[in-house]
Amino acid sequence: MATQTLPRTAAGFRQATRLQENALAAHEKRLLIWMAKRTPAWINSDHLTALGFCSQLLTGLSYAMSKSSKPWLIAGIGFLGLNWLGDSLDGTLARVRGKQRPRYGFYVDHMLDSIGSVALMGGLALSGYMSPAIAVGLLILFLLLSIQSYLATYTLGEFRMSFWSFGPTELRVLLAVGNLALLRWPIVLHGRRLFDIGGAIGIAGMSAMVTFFTAKNIARLYREEPIQ
Repeated sequence: MATQTLPRTAAGFRQATRLQENALAAHEKRLLIWMAKRTPAWINSDHLTALGFCSQLLTGLSYAMSKSSKPWLIAGIGFLGLNWLGDSLDGTLARVRGKQRPRYGFYVDHMLDSIGSVALMGGLALSGYMSPAIAVGLLILFLLLSIQSYLATYTLGEFRMSFWSFGPTELRVLLAVGNLALLRWPIVLHGRRLFDIGGAIGIAGMSAMVTFFTAKNIARLYREEPIQ
C-alpha cells in the first residue's frame, strides 16, 4: 500500500543551527550587518544572489581568459570581491529585514554555489596555471565537503559553514592573493606551477576535513541511534 507524504510547508520547516567558525567570521558578520542596514530598499536578496552567482561564473571565465592575457587575473580579483558581496550579503539582508525564505534560500544559494564552483574550477583547469587533474581533484573534494555538510544539516540539524577556521571568505582571499602572485611567480620550486602546489595542499587539507567530519558525524549518529 502506498504511503502518503505530507508536504513540507514553510511554517513547518525547522532551520538548522548555523556553525560558522572561520577566522574572519566575527569581523565579516559585523561588516555585513552594517552593509545590510544601508542597502537601498529596491535591492533585495534575490538581486544579491544573482550577483554572487554571475560573479562566480565570471571568475571562472577570467581564469580561462588569463591563459592568453594576464590582466584577466586582476579582473578575477574584482569578480571574487563581487562574488563575496552577493553570496555573503544576500542572507544577511533577508535576516536584517525580517524577510527570510529558509527553504528557498537554502536550496537556491547552495545549488548555485555548486554550479559556480564547477565554472570556477573549470576556468582554472583551462588557465594553464593549474593542472586539470589538480583542478578536478579540488572540485571533487569541494563537492564531497558540500554533500557532507548538507547531509549533516538534514540528519543533525547543524549546518556547518566552515571547517577548521577556514570558509569561503578565506578561500576567496587566498585566490586573490594567489592571482597577484601569479603575475610575478607563476612557476616556483624547480619548475612547478604555483597553483599546482597550492592546489595539492588544498587537496590534502580537504581530504582530511572530509575524513574527519564524516567519521565524527557517523560516530555521533551511531551513539544517538544505537542498534536495539
